[in-house]
Formats: sequence, structure tokens, C-alpha cells
Amino acid sequence: MSIAEKAIVYAALILADDNVAITADKLETIVKAAGVDVEPIYFNLFAKAFEGKDLNELLLNVGSSAGVAAPAGGAATGGAAEAAAEEKPAEEEQEESDEDMGFGLFD
Repeated sequence: MSIAEKAIVYAALILADDNVAITADKLETIVKAAGVDVEPIYFNLFAKAFEGKDLNELLLNVGSSAGVAAPAGGAATGGAAEAAAEEKPAEEEQEESDEDMGFGLFD
């Protein structure tokens, strides 16, 4: 990610933190105040990408497997943790079966 893209994302985070609508003009104002040189097309692209979306909600649901529609009760994270716990033994079994083939990397 370039410095220009990071500056716009940080500007969007600032606006979302203050519960202000994310528009191209507001993004441009914040980025210019920071002294970062950005091509004007990026302001419109990022404003359209964030249009109608709650950035705070997106950030809270980054790790959930169900995405934005995940319940707030934590059921999605509990299911994901169980699925990850189930996958570990399968990976260990796979490693063991590779070792049972009778040859190694340095044989």
C-alpha cells in the first residue's frame, strides 16, 4: 500500500471516528492538511468505496468468518475457534503420514 493510499485510509478512519460522512472533499481536506501529495482520483475512489458503509462496523467484523452479517453475541467467533481446533489434529495427522513413508529429505 502506498503512502497516498495509507493517508486516505487514515483520513477515512478519522472521519469515521468522529461519525462524519466520508466524502471526497473531506478526505482531500484532511490529507492536504497532513501534507501528503495524493492524486485526486483516489479521493473519489475511496469515497465511493466507503459510501453507505459503517467503517467502525467493518473494523469490528474483520476477524469474523460471517463478515458484516455476523451476530454481535460472539457466536461466529466461537464457531470459528471450534473449527480451527478441529483442523489442528488433521494437520498433525497429515504430517505424521508423510513421515511414515519411509524416506526423509536427507536420506
